Amino acid sequence: MATRKIKTISPSNSTPVPPPAAERRGDRNESLTVLRACEVLKAFRATGEELQLTEVMARTGLPKTTAFRLLRTLIHGGLLERAGAGLYRNRFTPIGARAFRIGFAAQGDSEFCRQVKQSLEAAAAREHIHLITLNNRYSAREAVRNADLLIREKVDLVLEFQTYERVAPVLAAKFLEAQTPVVAIEVPHPGATYFGANNYKAGLIGGKALGRWARENWDGKVDQLLLLELPIAGSLLELRLTGLVDGLRAELPQINSVPVAHLNGRGNMEQVLEVLRQYLRRAPARRTLVGAVNDVCALAALRAFDEIGRKHLCAVMGQNAIPDARAELRRPDTRLVGTVAYFPERYGDEIIALAMQMLQNKPTPNTVFVKHQLITPRNVDLIYPLDAQQSARIGFPSLRPRAAAN
Repeated sequence: MATRKIKTISPSNSTPVPPPAAERRGDRNESLTVLRACEVLKAFRATGEELQLTEVMARTGLPKTTAFRLLRTLIHGGLLERAGAGLYRNRFTPIGARAFRIGFAAQGDSEFCRQVKQSLEAAAAREHIHLITLNNRYSAREAVRNADLLIREKVDLVLEFQTYERVAPVLAAKFLEAQTPVVAIEVPHPGATYFGANNYKAGLIGGKALGRWARENWDGKVDQLLLLELPIAGSLLELRLTGLVDGLRAELPQINSVPVAHLNGRGNMEQVLEVLRQYLRRAPARRTLVGAVNDVCALAALRAFDEIGRKHLCAVMGQNAIPDARAELRRPDTRLVGTVAYFPERYGDEIIALAMQMLQNKPTPNTVFVKHQLITPRNVDLIYPLDAQQSARIGFPSLRPRAAAN
């Protein structure tokens, strides 16, 4: 009777494991150890990919002791790095591997946006990622156009940084249809992973500091609270001022009986300044605490009160700790009580690491909040000691017009 040969077919979703280097015959001049090390390196399929020891064993077919020893050796050789207990990350681009292509739709040209962009470019370069950068220019229409362009470019992931809350669902629907994962920076988008400020917490930090200042310098006697808002950014950004008011109440319970004025902080420095000028021309002179949604609004408030001769009647709290605000904090007579830092210069490393986890189908959180810290005249030089060097090199323009978004 003829013997039938049985052909075994592996499941379509399984990855064939190559035979260990020890089982293959090779040239007597080959180094078995080097061949095994090559198998370990080839187990990593993307730049920055992180694997556990058991995953390396599964992809190479090497025994635990051998795989562990080779991983340690490759770390010492600089090709891999330890990413945690039993977790290893590669530092090279695998031969034949396609670099990830990530689209970044920047919010605009403000100082905050520039720092985010620079940090992303540096982090992407280190990870050998092709970063495609577009500018939304604070325009809802431009944001939609850029989304369509990134979809046509077939990017692997999108970093969406745009101001308008009402446009977020439109962009989210486009990326969902294209099956493109999204990281939404600062403004949430449906279905996207959020990376950015904990706006309520940031506002609370600033509000408490402003309340303490009023208690220590004005004996808690405040005549008015002025809030500079940014309605176009939606409810999430409004939480900065909600938190600020709650922080003030915690330090100054009497603030509940103080009249509150709300002004729209939309636009660049000159636009916000003009809104403030018109308001102050009509408003009586009185002690005013100013809570600003961002530093551009805060700096505009300082200038407006100074122009009308009421600088001594205001105390201002900002948000973002941009270079111009930090320069203002160094002025001996400043009425800028403080500003809450978001450290956009650190965004790149964290966002790219998050994007890599998503692209490698690793578990990721739905929300990643950045660190916040109050910057005041007392600690600005401790937190930003290099500002003096940068100021000498490029110069700090004095309150130059800037976009007020974020």
